[in-house]
Amino acid sequence: ETMGKNLVQNFITEDFRATVEEVLRGALVGQETANFEFQLLTRVGKRLDILLNATTRRGPTGEAIGVIGVGQDITKIREVTGEQERIADDLSRLIETANAPIFGVDMDGLVTEWNRKAAEISGFEKEETMGRKLVEHFVAPENRSSARQVIKNAVQGQETANFELCLLSKHGYRYTVLLNATTRRDGKGQITGVVGVGQDITQLNQVLSESKRVADDLVRLIDTANAPIFGIDVDGNVNEWNAKAAQLLGYSKAETMGKNLVQNFITEDFRATVEEVLRGALVGQETANFEFQLLTRVGKRLDILL
Repeated sequence: ETMGKNLVQNFITEDFRATVEEVLRGALVGQETANFEFQLLTRVGKRLDILLNATTRRGPTGEAIGVIGVGQDITKIREVTGEQERIADDLSRLIETANAPIFGVDMDGLVTEWNRKAAEISGFEKEETMGRKLVEHFVAPENRSSARQVIKNAVQGQETANFELCLLSKHGYRYTVLLNATTRRDGKGQITGVVGVGQDITQLNQVLSESKRVADDLVRLIDTANAPIFGIDVDGNVNEWNAKAAQLLGYSKAETMGKNLVQNFITEDFRATVEEVLRGALVGQETANFEFQLLTRVGKRLDILL
């Protein structure tokens, strides 16, 4: 079915005919070609990727009498590499467009990856970061030692999760990033560097810091208030006892913690009503201007408006 038929016109896909024709003509004048890729067309119209060595065929006296093509069917290889390239492209787009700062370094700590979000929060464009030392140029001084250790661990295969890293922006602003440092490997499994996927927690840390400040202020306010303040848990045991309460009753905070308020510090004739008020407060029924008596260490009764 093939003998005597023109190879190019009958068995080569149309988009490769010109280049195959050129290779064959070259081989006919002694210009051999190695590792030339083209496509053959099967009887049923399927395209096969072929890697070809085109060698001059010579007669008894050395003259060129044709061409021998020794090929290898690389269709499956092309399919596999094509899928790998597609996955790599998808991954590159994912990294670039992710709503989280992502950066990578090589074995020497030089930046090899810097996505759009990293550029957005830092002010440094990708082109400004490539090939520069990540730690020395973009990490706050107080974090540099720990950042170097995390990178060192990752290039040895020891990955780190939830590591807080302070990055310096182009304009000197500090961004706190919660980072996962992952080992980067090539197709053979060899370690080539580190990829860091982070979450910008700068605003979260600011909120937490403000909440802590408010809580600290409240604790100081309670402790230094010029009125006795005490608190109980759901079992009625003391869990708050400020300085004024300690001064008036003669019991230090340490002496009252964990003890039942009603049984230990309320005069007997008021225990039932105080118990009722406290139980109501535990289910959301608050009480104002309730009078009762506290018992001091020396047995003195103090009238309290609660």
